[in-house]
Amino acid sequence: MAEEALVVFTTWPNVESARAAARTLVEEGVAACANIVPGVESIYRWEGKLETSAEVLMVLKTTTAQYAMLQARITELHSYEVPEIVALRVQDGLPQYLKWVGDNCAQ
Repeated sequence: MAEEALVVFTTWPNVESARAAARTLVEEGVAACANIVPGVESIYRWEGKLETSAEVLMVLKTTTAQYAMLQARITELHSYEVPEIVALRVQDGLPQYLKWVGDNCAQ
């Protein structure tokens, strides 16, 4: 595989903001694909208090070459002060799919 693929997880406050961001990220070529998973309940500590929020999970596929730009764009598009952005390297996968990810991320 020419480019190393990444799976990136990020949460959003609602479906509308997640959908708008996903379209932007794919249109700009910093992600090949975005999956939006509504109905996520997040429990976390923020500013010393335990919080519970209804959120939307976005799962993005990108390449290591595009990750820095993807992270920057999510940060710009996001309403959270500190958005969740977690990237995992893909160890294995269908070669044709991983090639498609690389082909659909701007170089």
